[in-house]
Amino acid sequence: MALDVFVAEPTTRPVGPPLLFVHGAWHGSWCWTENFTGFFSDQGYTSYAVDLSGHGNSEGNLARTLLSRYVSDVRRVALALDDEPVIIGHSMGGLVTQKYLARYGAAAGVLMASVPTRGAIGATLRIVRNHPMAFVRVNATFNLGPIVDDPARATDLLFGPDMAPKTATMFARRLQDESYLAYLEMIFDLPRPSLVHDPVLVLGAAEDQIFSVPEVAATARAYGSGATIFPRMGHDMMLEPGWRGPAQKILDWIESGYVLRVDRQ
Repeated sequence: MALDVFVAEPTTRPVGPPLLFVHGAWHGSWCWTENFTGFFSDQGYTSYAVDLSGHGNSEGNLARTLLSRYVSDVRRVALALDDEPVIIGHSMGGLVTQKYLARYGAAAGVLMASVPTRGAIGATLRIVRNHPMAFVRVNATFNLGPIVDDPARATDLLFGPDMAPKTATMFARRLQDESYLAYLEMIFDLPRPSLVHDPVLVLGAAEDQIFSVPEVAATARAYGSGATIFPRMGHDMMLEPGWRGPAQKILDWIESGYVLRVDRQ
């Protein structure tokens, strides 16, 4: 099946490695191209943002899609690159990143508001408590889309207090359906940090209504590091008004010696 991949070339002296961005549930590559790919292009990095199967402009039937398909999508893109990428995954894309690192390895991994190593059971219980009828429709239709099909509900789940309502609604209207089978795997098919030997950076959002700060912290501990938590940010960290904070943290981490050292003189 055809995959759509957005490529942003460096606008300044190129450095490496390439960056491969993996979106989460309900999203597509557009969530990265809004801010992040341009930011990193201006720093000399080549950025690749993939539409996972059944998302955006990529082919695929979400009714039959498993997480293993998304991992395979990332592998297809990574194999076409000249060097091993830093894989940056958000939410469900963070779980895909964890599974990819455990199986294949990469230059490094970044987990942004990721599905925790404990899985999505905590998120499920919060949604059942706060949005019970939406969750009923999820199970009636075998589709994760009803969780975010109302812009007001999507705004509450995905964005923090600093996001302008008009902008939040604009992004919420771009959300799409998501695989029910992949959702079930987010609960039962947990990542295996012991198999990951690459550097991992873990970022979280203080106002995240999907994955809690304790869950993010536990994920960081599982990878032998600490979590960086950004205040007044919601789940969609790369779209928030303060998106430069997480972007700069990733850049500094890559260039601090965790992945490479870049001489910018």
